[in-house]
Amino acid sequence: MNRRSRISEPWRSDFRRFWSAEATSLTGEQIREFAIPLLAITVLGASAADLGVIGLVQWLPFLLLALPLGVIADRSRRRRLIVVSQWSRAVLMLTVVIAAVLGALSLPLLVGLVAALGAFAVLYEVCYQSVVPSLVPQPALQGANARLQATASAAEIGGPGIAGVLAQVFGAPAALAVTTIGYLVSGSAVASIRTPEPSPETAPAPVSTRGRRQGADFVDELREGIRHVVHDRYLLANVGFSALYNPFAQWIVVLFTLHCIRVLGLDAGQIGLVFSLGAAGALAAAAMTPVLTRRFRAGRVLLCCAAVECGVLLIIPLVDASWGTPAIIAVLAGVWALNGAGTGVSSVLLVTIRQLRTPSWLLGRVNASMRTVTYGTISIGALAGGLAGEWLGTRAGIALGAGLCLGTVVWVALSPLARIRDIDELAVV
Repeated sequence: MNRRSRISEPWRSDFRRFWSAEATSLTGEQIREFAIPLLAITVLGASAADLGVIGLVQWLPFLLLALPLGVIADRSRRRRLIVVSQWSRAVLMLTVVIAAVLGALSLPLLVGLVAALGAFAVLYEVCYQSVVPSLVPQPALQGANARLQATASAAEIGGPGIAGVLAQVFGAPAALAVTTIGYLVSGSAVASIRTPEPSPETAPAPVSTRGRRQGADFVDELREGIRHVVHDRYLLANVGFSALYNPFAQWIVVLFTLHCIRVLGLDAGQIGLVFSLGAAGALAAAAMTPVLTRRFRAGRVLLCCAAVECGVLLIIPLVDASWGTPAIIAVLAGVWALNGAGTGVSSVLLVTIRQLRTPSWLLGRVNASMRTVTYGTISIGALAGGLAGEWLGTRAGIALGAGLCLGTVVWVALSPLARIRDIDELAVV
């Protein structure tokens, strides 16, 4: 082993531990994303509007809590907060499982538990992407993000399939029990990272700047993250991309499982198969992101991703039960594969842009500021989708959401994102 390998090995080992934590967490998340709506539909008889409310409370914490938790993340050791988040979610998910098995689960209780899960999800999200730059040197950052995104896509392949089989054979609570284990394992993996986490950095700010060294209070620190996003045209464009796409994508997701069960006649196992086959596209695409950005301008790649991930959703409402189950599964899997390919690549690029444009001491607040908008709007999209499905029916509701999603393509085409050549040139010195 040469000297360079010995120097680089510690960060590689720590990143592998973090990577494994993310893998188990994401697999559990994908199972939960599939099994909770299924549980609500099959056990509690939930309507489209009920599913919209569940989606609302799941994502509303991002709108309410992301900013203050971002300040806390920048004041604290972030890995410790990740462990707290994961183990707390394990306890809450176990409560859902026990209540369902005992027949004590009701829609209000499920809504309350989902809201609490969402609160700890916010804590996890504002911390985990802020941890990556502290573990990985800048030249390896895009590759590390690509690996994490590829892992997310792999979880999307395995998670729904596992959930579908477990729900089909043992019921939805069994699938959620696996999610509980995923959270426990993930928190333990982060806790096992051997390199001590450094104390939170303080802003290397001049006297005129109200950073932590000058004793700025909580609100001042919160505003500092918002100002950084607003004053950086790439971060602002980044926010717009996700804030337009995410709510309408969630609008469609809220209605999709209900539409498959009640209109297309698919069962839990078949729906899980659709999602699993579809996620293969995201896995392949995320792994290819560094290659794509070396061969093509990053801006063109982002614009193509937006067009593909939004445009392909228009196919879903065209699928008809008369086509037969094999054709329905094949077409829907193809739709989600293309959608996943677009979101897989664009997610890697957007996260890398955020990390390159933000100093480490501010990253928690910047992540929180962006998550407030990009994830907070998902709650609005979930509720709007549920109401649209209730009033118009699931087919027309999905069609409306897919049409509105195309606004994302216009935003990207007109934004600075479309004119990026080499993403590494965006790094803040």
